[in-house]
Amino acid sequence: MTMNDLYLRQGAHRRLRGGHLWVYSNEVDTARNALSVFNAGDQVCVRDHNGALLGSAYMEPNSLICARVYAPGREMALDQGLLVTRLRQALALREAAFPTPHYRLVYGDSDFLPGLVVDRFGDYLVVQLNNAGVERLEQALLAALVDVLQPAGILLRCDSRARREQALPERVEVVHGDVPQRLPLVENEVTFEAPVWQGQKTGWFYDHRLARARMATYAAGARVLDVYSYVGGWGVQAAAAGARSVTCVDSSEFALEEVAHNAALNGLADRVGVRRGPADQVLNQLAGEGEAFDLVVLDPPAFIQRRRDLRKGVKAYRRINELALRVLRPGGVLVSGSCSMHLPREELVAALAGAASRVGCALQVLEQAGQGPDHPVHPAIPETEYLKSVFVRRLPELG
Repeated sequence: MTMNDLYLRQGAHRRLRGGHLWVYSNEVDTARNALSVFNAGDQVCVRDHNGALLGSAYMEPNSLICARVYAPGREMALDQGLLVTRLRQALALREAAFPTPHYRLVYGDSDFLPGLVVDRFGDYLVVQLNNAGVERLEQALLAALVDVLQPAGILLRCDSRARREQALPERVEVVHGDVPQRLPLVENEVTFEAPVWQGQKTGWFYDHRLARARMATYAAGARVLDVYSYVGGWGVQAAAAGARSVTCVDSSEFALEEVAHNAALNGLADRVGVRRGPADQVLNQLAGEGEAFDLVVLDPPAFIQRRRDLRKGVKAYRRINELALRVLRPGGVLVSGSCSMHLPREELVAALAGAASRVGCALQVLEQAGQGPDHPVHPAIPETEYLKSVFVRRLPELG
């Protein structure tokens, strides 16, 4: 395969030399190679201003990130053979890290497969193609997945926010075998069924697995509130760890029906209840009713979608944590999470401190957690480290 060259402007190579994998449109020497001559998915050799090879990439010429490197320092096609190699490398990591075949198999740039997400549910795969460039590789990718894993079924979930922002068509379809509406998984020795067709993203969030395992140590005998519960990943695991009672809060009736399903699946229906409504509204209602919980979990959606929204987003995190602290009994534990890539961990801790000040209580940070090894962090791309959770204890009031 003959690959065209993409030349960078003078000095624009330094970040890629340091290991980063993204080329921004303003870094391209457009006098030598106009972006308009490329199509999404075209594979190119990225070169510095003097012609030295920086790596191989595929093009996204209409995006701010106009090229995504998949083979640093090398000239090679991203074909089925390389896809098989990358998938086997990713699989080896996950098989070493997890006891059952339930994990994120491919995490984009961190697995040198930019734009691609693959979640594994045993014999089934759910795939996200998050830009036009990687979508061009669809057939080679599907062939590689079948070669490496021999799955019973592959569901394509091309309905992500990233695709909508790029005005790419949305589609959800089976592209190999057959895929049921719900797929079983085991996380921290608790069984779930993920609604992969209708649920959020791929149907499940494997990323908080480590934090949920640590949460279980605080759950025994506790009265637990799981806010933004989705299908019960936190709440059902708390019940399985011996919680006295669990209340799952979500604005989605569908999600709460799935909570009840997963609780029943584990024989925990008698200890897991649900409450529907917006998180802030329900927390205010619970405080007004004088409710107090031993353990509160906050796992909200990303409040900060763009860097310029940081200040507004920090206020949103402070506010929701303030509401959570008002229903947390003295001596209780709050698990506060964030999946906002643009929110530094120290800002989340600062938001918790601000929330405590407004409530008039003191906190201790007990432990912190991040994403698991199926969401590896690329050391040169801080954006690949997005997840954080902070466990805090509300100090008992002095007698």
